[in-house]
Amino acid sequence: MIVLSVGSASSSPIVVVFSVALLLFYFSETSLGAPCPINGLPIVRNISDLPQDNYGRPGLSHMTVAGSVLHGMKEVEIWLQTFAPGSETPIHRHSCEEVFVVLKGSGTLYLAETHGNFPGKPIEFPIFANSTIHIPINDAHQVKNTGHEDLQVLVIISRPPIKIFIYEDWFMPHTAARLKFPYYWDEQCIQESQKDEL
Repeated sequence: MIVLSVGSASSSPIVVVFSVALLLFYFSETSLGAPCPINGLPIVRNISDLPQDNYGRPGLSHMTVAGSVLHGMKEVEIWLQTFAPGSETPIHRHSCEEVFVVLKGSGTLYLAETHGNFPGKPIEFPIFANSTIHIPINDAHQVKNTGHEDLQVLVIISRPPIKIFIYEDWFMPHTAARLKFPYYWDEQCIQESQKDEL
């Protein structure tokens, strides 16, 4: 049995998000048939002990808090990402909803509706510590650290694994965007689990 107390109604949204993440992690760890289960992990872990990687993207540090491959998540996936000053995500859109909680730093969200033949000039939104961002399904967007210190965000996506389309610029036609499906951050788990038993 797990009991989580998040205090009064004035509790920090970050505490609530982390509490939900822990619950989701607990239920994913106890489910049977996870594609790449981790045995013997404690229910409560120090986030500083999670593996980090930049996946070939300079200025990025990515941690999968609860992933579809690594933890068997089916409804949501949770990441902790840190962007060094000047670093950014590619311009992209995907087949899921996405929510960011900015933990520290500042930057810019670039968001374009994808109802035409290409994303078009994006709308710029300043982001800052304690702000949240909701990205609708299939809206092209980019997050950039335009500040002078690290930008750290907690990211929650729906329905992993996702279908992602990557653009070279904001005026690239949707039909020319590079598709990657399924998209996993924790692909190394797939590679390790695919063994030839013959």
